[in-house]
Amino acid sequence: MRLVTVRSRGAGVRSPAVPDSTHNDDIESRVAVLERQFLKLHEQVALAVSEASAARVLAAGADHDVSEVRAELRAHTQSLNALRETQLELSKEVHSLSKEVFGLQDKVTSLDDKVTRGFSTLSAGMTQILALLTPTSDSEQS
Repeated sequence: MRLVTVRSRGAGVRSPAVPDSTHNDDIESRVAVLERQFLKLHEQVALAVSEASAARVLAAGADHDVSEVRAELRAHTQSLNALRETQLELSKEVHSLSKEVFGLQDKVTSLDDKVTRGFSTLSAGMTQILALLTPTSDSEQS
C-alpha cells in the first residue's frame, strides 16, 4: 500500500498520510506478481541448493578419483624405477659376462691352435711310423 503525504498551506504543518486511491486497484495484481516471483525464486533457490549438493557429491567423487590416480601413478613410478635399477644391474652383469666370454673365446682359440698342432704332430708321427713299417712289410713279401 502506498501512502501519500499531503501538505497544507499553513505554516509548514503536514497532515497525516492518506492512502493514494489510484494505486489501491493495483495492489492485488502487484501482490500476485510478487507471489509468482517469490515462488519462482523459491524454486530457483531449491534447484540451486540441489545442484550445489550434487556438485559437492561430484567434487568428492572427483577428489577420490584423483587420489586413486595419484596412488596408481606413484605405484607405476616405483615400478619403473625398480625396473630401471634391475636393467642397470643386468647391464653390469652382461658387461662382466661379455668380458668373461671374450676371455673364454681367447682360451678356446688357444686350445684349438694347440689341438691343431697336436694333430699335426700326431699326423707326422703316424706318417713316420707308417714309413718305418712299410719297408719292413715289403721286405717280408719278397
